[in-house]
This record gives sequence, structure tokens and C-alpha cells, in this order.
Amino acid sequence: MVPSPHRPRSRWWSVTLSDVGDALLSLVTTALGLGAAIALVDGVTAANPGSVALAALVVGVGDLLLRPSLRVLARVGGAMGALLAGLGAQVAVLWLALSVAPGVGVRNAWAVVPVLVIAGLVMAVGRWVWGASDSDYVVGDVLRRARARARRADRAEGVASEASPGARQPGLLVVQLDGVAAPVLAQAVEAGLVPTMSRWVDSGSHELRTWWAQAPSTTPASQAGLLHGAADGICSFRWWDHEAGRVVVTNHPDDAALVERRLSDGRGLLADGGAAVATMFSGDAARQFLVMSQARRGIGPGTPYLRFFASPFVLARAVTLTVGEMVKELYQGRRQRLRDVRPRVPRRGWYVVLRGVTNVLLRDLATSLVAEQLVRGAPVVFVDLVDYDEIAHHAGPTRPESLRALEGLDGVLSTLVRVAEAAPRDYRVVVLSDHGQSLGETFEQRSGQTLADVVRRHMAEPGGPETDAVQAAGDEEWGPLNAFLASVAVRRGDTSSMVLGPVRRPDTPELPEVAVTGSGNLGMVWFPRVGRRLVLEEVEQRWPGLLRGLAATPGIGLVLVDTAARGLLAVGPGGVAWLEQGTPVVVEGTDPLARYGPGALADLRRLGRLGHVGDLVVLSDVTDAGHVHAFEGQVGSHGGLGGAQNLAVLLHPADLPVDDDLLSAVGDERMPVGADAVHEQLLRWAAALGLRTTGSAARA
Repeated sequence: MVPSPHRPRSRWWSVTLSDVGDALLSLVTTALGLGAAIALVDGVTAANPGSVALAALVVGVGDLLLRPSLRVLARVGGAMGALLAGLGAQVAVLWLALSVAPGVGVRNAWAVVPVLVIAGLVMAVGRWVWGASDSDYVVGDVLRRARARARRADRAEGVASEASPGARQPGLLVVQLDGVAAPVLAQAVEAGLVPTMSRWVDSGSHELRTWWAQAPSTTPASQAGLLHGAADGICSFRWWDHEAGRVVVTNHPDDAALVERRLSDGRGLLADGGAAVATMFSGDAARQFLVMSQARRGIGPGTPYLRFFASPFVLARAVTLTVGEMVKELYQGRRQRLRDVRPRVPRRGWYVVLRGVTNVLLRDLATSLVAEQLVRGAPVVFVDLVDYDEIAHHAGPTRPESLRALEGLDGVLSTLVRVAEAAPRDYRVVVLSDHGQSLGETFEQRSGQTLADVVRRHMAEPGGPETDAVQAAGDEEWGPLNAFLASVAVRRGDTSSMVLGPVRRPDTPELPEVAVTGSGNLGMVWFPRVGRRLVLEEVEQRWPGLLRGLAATPGIGLVLVDTAARGLLAVGPGGVAWLEQGTPVVVEGTDPLARYGPGALADLRRLGRLGHVGDLVVLSDVTDAGHVHAFEGQVGSHGGLGGAQNLAVLLHPADLPVDDDLLSAVGDERMPVGADAVHEQLLRWAAALGLRTTGSAARA
């Protein structure tokens, strides 16, 4: 059940009073926002506060009257139609209100735009001062509609209270907090930053567990597992694909679609009517919104977007707060530089804009879409919230601004719980992460060169020509925005691939001699012209100094390579380990796996046999403090092994226990190992709640 006390559905007379209170509060906040905006904007005047209140009332009435026609436009025009219709409706309604309300005057339509922006900002600040959740305002219209529908259902069915056990069918809401490590969430609980989740654990309604995110500990691999039970289909965040003849980057819409076609069997977690919001893959959901792999088909039907785009001041408020988030990022980045916080990476350029769009505008949009799906009664809803992950990559996993991002995400959870209380289903809420993050200076900061530079240097013959190479790293954070923009291209009729970010797909007339990618502290090296995976003996024959040179480079902890004679071999700076020669592992010299923790052996054995895996797999060194060195420009990273990046979160209802057969030993602790195990558990919970017609039995 939703982890908070059920509020009884009162009979019609008390509910009406509550509705009146909600309406009055909305009217007052709108009037205050309009009053402040009118006072500041040249070209708009008001004779007295009563005139402003009347204008606020006209705004509310006009919004209600326009909504039916806007729904039609949204159905025809899709999400972009909803955006354009919503923006036009907001301007039109506000212009009408300022024009017809007695005592209020507006010079022209252009003056309406700053009024929208300022009013939205004032209303957001007012909610913050009042102590109300700002996310509640984003879904306020959806919440009021859900409560009204619930009351009508009560009267029709004679249900006296929503706390009645048989009143509603069950549902499952899965919220992914991207990149949050279990130790980081525990720290946030101690700091009082996540009161909603803290209450769940303290009350006993939920249990907090750790699950092991296997290498590659990346979002695409974990979501392939969580949503499709197919984590083995992805070897890294980006890789050289021999079939496609190029680098595949999973946060590019076309590549995500390619990957999903390979891994989906049609029976994913969200089959049987589920909904996916802001995910990389669809989980075979019937309802898909902001899904990366489906972006070229659009970002979902337009009607669910309408309430976000057309509700008065919601979009204006989101845009204004997006700019505020950019200013905050500039301040926080400057503060790190002035205080000489180390390790750190540059926090300027496009990332400033990206943080604002991702952490405010797209988060609010995702919250609104999830609320809409809860109200519609989707049996299983899965949403990915990326705020923390985006900030932690550039600031560090436990830096103040990263932990504050968790505070905002906890507020979103609180809002979704309130929506779920009024939804037609009794939603159980599961919160999980796809991986953690580990702190550390970058590999380039540690060694003074990039991984591609190291590979080229040790491949080149003395006096010979420079080796052709493709290098890919550093564009992970552009994923959510790329999904949205790809859908815009579809609406324009543009079928070309549109990808933003610092890394573009290489356009080479012939295959490069070597391809190098970095995914956090996991690096991979391929030799595309060969067309197959090389073994150690062949690598040594072609480039005799490459493997030893890589292993001896400062900042590199081990190199994994297959051999023709004895299977997988891990080579470190002071020794080697034969991974497939039995247990215990045969080690010569210093064990290169020792620093990577108790899950390293199983992870490397698995990783070394995945499809498309590099001819050489490189892991950065791990310091005594658990710091790693990303092969891209990130001070907080994930993708390989070391530190907290493999310790993911699973917060689940206590009455939906984790099955013992899905637990494995990692050191002294038993936990689910791998996203596929968590997927299986989610399927079992869904089946136990009666939400699946295709489940574990169908897969057997």
C-alpha cells in the first residue's frame, strides 16, 4: 500500500468544503502572483487588490473552459501540439483576464509574457516560504481531478472509505533514483534530507536493502535488466559494435532503439498495460513517455502532456526555475573553485544549461506524467529521475549540492504518494537505483593523458605513422534531452538522427585501426579492422608492448583479456590472475583483483564473456579511500568496479519481501546480485498483486 496513512474519503458535504478550501488557496496564490507581476511589469496596471482577485478568478475559469478544446488539439498534434496549444492557451487566458477584469489594464499581448513568468516565480517562492511541496503545484490539477473521480466512484459504489481493504485494486509504482548509492542514501537519511523515505523505514512500512549492480554498472545495462531481464545484452555505456560497424552509444535515441530490438522479448516488466516515463528502454510498456528507445516514434500521446503545458503558470514557473537552477550551478561551481575543492572537474559550458533543463523542467514534466498515469490506473508505472546522477557526476557523489538533489527527489516521492492516495489503484511504492557513484580525480588528471592517448602510444612503432583511432566518452548526461529533441524532429518530419553533446558518432570512410571508449572507470579497446575479438597471443604478436604498457600506466588497476590457452586473464601492474582456472583463482605476483572488493571475480568473469565486449577491458585503479579514476570528465563516476558504484538501493514495502532464492553472497552480506535478479523480484511482486498475465512462469 502507499506508505502513509490513508485519508478517508469524506462524504460529499465535507469534501465540498475541502474543495472550496483548495480553490480559495489556488485563487489567493494566483492573485498574489499576478499582483506582484503587475507591480513589476510596465504596461500592465491594476486599480486595487479586488481587481487583481477578479483577474485571478477569470484565469481559473478560462482555463476550465478551454481545456476540452485543447485536449482535441493535443490528440491530433501529439506532445508538441500539446506544448504549442498549452503555451498559446496560457497567453490567451491571461490576456483575456487582464483585459476584461474591471480595474485592470494591459497595453499589448507582449506584456502578458513577463506577467506569466513573474507570477509563476512568485507563486513558487510563496509555496517555498509556506513550506508546501513545489512539486504539488505541478500536479495540482491532476490531484484535484483524481480526488473528484474518487468521490464519484465512492458515491456510485457506496464505498465509505478508501482505507477499506477491498476498495481498490493494487498497483505498483517503481521510482528509480538514478545513480544513488546505498551508503549515500543512508547519509542523506542521517542528515534529514529525505524525510519521506526516512518515515517509511522508521515506521516499518518499507525495508531498505542493497543490491549489487554488476559491471558494467551503468544505466543502460541496469535498465536493460530491470525492465527486460536482459542485462547481459549490454557490455558498457558505449561500445564498438561489429554488426553495426560503428560505436553504439546507448543514450542516442537511434542506438537505444537498436539495442531494445535486440533485447526485448515482448514480456518486459511493463507489459500488460504498464507505463514507462523518462526511461532508456520501454520495458514493453503500453504507455511510453520520454522513452529514449522510442523517441524516434515520438514521446507519447499528447493529452497527458496537456496539463503540464496548459495549466496556468506551471510551465512558466518551470522555465523560470530552470534559469534559477543554472544560476545556482554557476555559483556552486565557482564556490568549488574558490575553495579549491579536490578532486573536481570544470562545471561550465553546456552542462550549466543541461543541469537546469534536466533537473527542473524535465523532472517536473516527468512528475506530471507519472501523476497522470497513476490517475489513469496503469497497473505498473516505472519512472527514472536523473537529478542526483547529473549533479554528482560533476560535483561529486557526497558533495552538498548532490545531497540536496536527493532532498528534491524525496519531495517528488511525497507528491506522488499524495496522488496515489486518490488514484483508482492502491499503489505499492518501490524505490530503487540503477547503480551508485564513486568519487575520484579523472584518469587524465591522474596520468596526464587520455586512455586513447595511452593506447595509441603503446601501439605505435617507433618512427611509424600515428594509429587511426575512434574515441568516445563524456556525453552521458545529454540522454534525456536527446530523447525529447528526437521526438521534435519526428513531428517536423525529419528522420535524420539528431544528437546533442560533446561527442558525435564518428563518420569515417573506413574502419579505424583501434576504437577506445570510456564509461566511468571502465574502459574498452577494440581493433575493428580484424572483425572479431582478439586473444592475448594475437595482441602480443601485433603490438608487443600494448598490454604491458597499459597495465603499467599510473591510474590503471588492471587489464582484462582473453587468452587462447587458459581463458580470461587479469593483468595488473604487479601481477596477474587467471580467472577461469578454478577457485581459488590462480594468482602470480600481486593479485590485481584485491582492491575491487568481494564481487570483482564474478563480475569480471561475466563481463569478459559478454557480447561486443572489448578486446581489452581496462579498469582504473582504486585508492585506499575507494576513489576511482574515470576515463571521461567526471569526478563522480560509475561503469566498472570500485568504491560505492556497485552498491545500489532497493527500498521496498515490508509486505512484499525479497525472496531468499534471489539473494547471493557478496562478501559477508546477502543481496540481490545484478539487475536481472531485481527484475525477477519485481515480476514476482507484480504477479503476487495480480498485475501480470505474462510473468516468470511464461519465461520458463
